[in-house]
Amino acid sequence: MPEDSTPAEVVSVPVGRVVGGRSEARDDDWGKETAVIRLDATRFTSDAVAGLDAFSHLEVVYHFDRVPVEKIETGARHPRGSTDWPRVGIFAQRGKNRPHRLGVSRCRLIKVGGLDLHVQGLDAADGTPILDIKPYMAEFGPQSPVAQPEWATALMCGYY
Repeated sequence: MPEDSTPAEVVSVPVGRVVGGRSEARDDDWGKETAVIRLDATRFTSDAVAGLDAFSHLEVVYHFDRVPVEKIETGARHPRGSTDWPRVGIFAQRGKNRPHRLGVSRCRLIKVGGLDLHVQGLDAADGTPILDIKPYMAEFGPQSPVAQPEWATALMCGYY
C-alpha cells in the first residue's frame, strides 16, 4: 500500500456468539470450561458445518467486546499489570486490551448439533461475538521448535 494511502476500514459481522460457560472474562482456569458457539441461523444452515465433526479442535476468532475503547493498549506494559514480568509491547503478549480487541483461541470440539458447536477450553465468555471458526489441522501448528520467554510460561501455567 502506498505510504500516502489510508487503509480501508474493515467491518466484521459476527458469525455467531458464545452461549453458556463463564459470564465474565477473567484470566486462568479455562481448560474445563464448556460452552456452545451458536452460529447465526439467519445467515447459515447446517451445510456450513458439514464435516466439522471429524475434527477434534477448532481455532476461534472472537471480539473482546467488553474491553472499553479507552482501555486499549498500543505500547508496552507489564503483562496482567504484574511488575514481576517485564514491560513488553502489546504485540508481544496476548492480552485482551489489543488495538482491535481480537482474540484467537484453540479449543476442543465436543460435538456439533445443528448450528451449535459444543466446545471445551474456549477462553471467551457468554455472549462474546464469534468472528470466524476454522478446524485446527496439525499441519498449521509450528513446523519447528517453539521458543518463548520464561515470563510467558509463568503467565500461562494456570491458564488452561
